Amino acid sequence: MSEKQNESPESIPGIQEIPAASSGPSSEDIRETLKAVKDPELMLDIVNLGLVYEVKLNQDRTVDVDMTLTSPGCPMGPQILGDVHRAITQQYPEIKDVNVNLVWAPFWNPDMMSEEAKDELGFF
Repeated sequence: MSEKQNESPESIPGIQEIPAASSGPSSEDIRETLKAVKDPELMLDIVNLGLVYEVKLNQDRTVDVDMTLTSPGCPMGPQILGDVHRAITQQYPEIKDVNVNLVWAPFWNPDMMSEEAKDELGFF
C-alpha cells in the first residue's frame, strides 16, 4: 500500500471529511413533541385528544402533520395550528419546514381520545 492510500481525508489538502448525518427525529419523536401542544379550551394535549392523525417525516427534512380539530368552527384552530408548527421547529431546528394539514375525515369524536384524556374530562 502506498503512503497516499493511508492518508485520511482530513490530511489531504482541500479535502474535508463530511460528518455523518445524524438520524434526526423520528415520526414518533415528533408526535411526543406535539404532546406539549394543548387545546386552549380543554387544556389537554392534542395527541391524547386524538387530534393528530399522522406525522410524516420526509427525506427532504420536512414534516407533514395531518390533524383535525374538535369541531370545524373551533375558534382556537389557528392558534393550535401555529402551536404545532412552532413546537416542531423549536424542538428540531434541523427540520426545514412543517406542513400542518387540517383534515376533516375522519371527523373527530370523543372515542378518538386516549383513556388518559377521557379520564381527565370525565368520560366513562
